[in-house]
Amino acid sequence: MKKIINDPKRVVDESVAGFGLAHADIVRVEMDPIYVVRVDAPVSGKVGIVSGGGSGHEPLHAGYVGFGMLDAAVPGAVFTSPTPDPILAATKAVDGGAGVLHIVKNYTGDVLNFETAADLASAEDITVRAVVINDDVAVKDSLYTAGRRGVGGTVLVEKLAGAAAQRGDSLDDVAEIAERVNANVRSMGLALTPCIVPHAGEPSFTLAEDEIEIGIGIHGEPGRERIKLAPADDLVDRLIDPVLDDLPFAGGERVLLFVNGMGGTPLIELYLAYRRAAEVLQGRNVTISRSLVGNYITSLEMQGMSITVLRLDDEMIELWDAPVQTAALRWGR
Repeated sequence: MKKIINDPKRVVDESVAGFGLAHADIVRVEMDPIYVVRVDAPVSGKVGIVSGGGSGHEPLHAGYVGFGMLDAAVPGAVFTSPTPDPILAATKAVDGGAGVLHIVKNYTGDVLNFETAADLASAEDITVRAVVINDDVAVKDSLYTAGRRGVGGTVLVEKLAGAAAQRGDSLDDVAEIAERVNANVRSMGLALTPCIVPHAGEPSFTLAEDEIEIGIGIHGEPGRERIKLAPADDLVDRLIDPVLDDLPFAGGERVLLFVNGMGGTPLIELYLAYRRAAEVLQGRNVTISRSLVGNYITSLEMQGMSITVLRLDDEMIELWDAPVQTAALRWGR
């Protein structure tokens, strides 16, 4: 194992500290308990938005803290949910009097710990709503979930809900936007290689040199099938066809197409995949109105990709285009 680390037990703390130093104009970092929060939080009269989960998926979630997106993010250990205490501390830190929305990926530990934190916040008279993201069409249940996993769609929910909160929407309205996005977004991914969790020191699963896992989870959970290496266009088809069939599409819709790298995939390959995904959408009479390509929700150094399609309406397009200033997404300011 080769990694640029010191003590494996200190990886998250040292990385988050470095993140805070690098982006001190956008965020501040609290270490005990650990969370990342907007530098101007709490914003009076604004709905606060908190997300979080296991580390190792950077830039998710801390990279999306800032104007127009998240108010706070709570990092757990690598691939491990944060506990209720830092989630509660982050919730209190962003409470500007208009309530707080928790955006939670559908993993059992995340769901339970965010629920516990919400109950504790309620006892302190903070109104909390939660939206659980479950956009992965690959499998119904996995090692970490009951029901579908939350994956690439999380980034899009955080952006659009964050924009709604930034413009002054109520907690109910922000939650409705988040639910609407979740209902209209689907994702599926694949892996060419496993990743190595620092404290484990060995690959999270094994793949032969000529094998690919279709439908992999962001923690290395098994997918739908294991196949031999195939041309890129064939791989894209294996991902995007189930995504489009699951929504489903009648033709004439507008979408946001998001091709995401899993951490170890170069952009040249992601854009190659985007080209094929765009061809498939065009063949189904679906218009790509917005796009996103890059490593935005990763699995450490895993080589692979995911494809996410969000069916858009006018309000979603307006919210996507709204100004945002975070470490990982920024435009319009």
